[in-house]
Amino acid sequence: MEGRVVTSGVKCPVPILMYHAVTRSPAPATRALSVSPDAFADHMRLLHEQGFTPVTTARLGAAWRGGPPLPARPVLITFDDGYRGVHEHVLPVLRELGFMATVFVTTGWLRGPDEIDGAALDTMLDWEEVRELAAQGTEIGGHSHSHPQLDQLPADELCYEVESCKEIIAERLGSTPASFAYPYGYSNRQVRQAVRAAGFAQSVAVGNGLAEARQGPFALRRVTVRRSTGHEEFARLAEGRAVRRNFAADRALTKGYALVRGSRRIVRKAAGAGF
Repeated sequence: MEGRVVTSGVKCPVPILMYHAVTRSPAPATRALSVSPDAFADHMRLLHEQGFTPVTTARLGAAWRGGPPLPARPVLITFDDGYRGVHEHVLPVLRELGFMATVFVTTGWLRGPDEIDGAALDTMLDWEEVRELAAQGTEIGGHSHSHPQLDQLPADELCYEVESCKEIIAERLGSTPASFAYPYGYSNRQVRQAVRAAGFAQSVAVGNGLAEARQGPFALRRVTVRRSTGHEEFARLAEGRAVRRNFAADRALTKGYALVRGSRRIVRKAAGAGF
């Protein structure tokens, strides 16, 4: 579905929806951030009825760098980690509606030769399923190799997490990923520089707000879709209405935790330097 296009150069705020597992029976660790297959299908039908046109993260980044303009009502549908329900439950809905999406995979969690034993929180995609998603037009992006808090890592480990993720995806799919999502949504200047240096063109955080060009290509905000997100609330999120109110508590907690985590990182660096 192509949709009408906006005037070239216009960079309006865009909702980027962040999903995780789509399953009827989530593992305890993923339950809060999972949605049921029926709820997901309802969300997608609402977007279709309201005239939204889903685009990939790469398409958004290209448009905001001066490439082909976006549709009149763009929306991004993104999935973190790479849970198997994306193939089992999401792909049929995307096919039915002709929708695009982006799946950010944690390469060490996916089933296959690069899997880290016991690391994944739930049943994950395997690489054949990832290839099928890609063949159907789904963008496959990076989400690190082992899903650490990247802003807490020393430089060498940070580079390994970002670069190995990109290399594994390129090797398994035969194409280099262009987009990245920060695990837990956490990043700082060093993390963003590492992602850029690895060759990614854009990356997404959380932030629970609409994405805007002024945020820069490596700090695009997303809105979280949870199991508790009702139909009316989802409609408001997609429209960009009451986003600040819905996630005010989340943002306050995130800011407070960021200060704590930043202090911890300084302490670790000092300890490592022998101070």
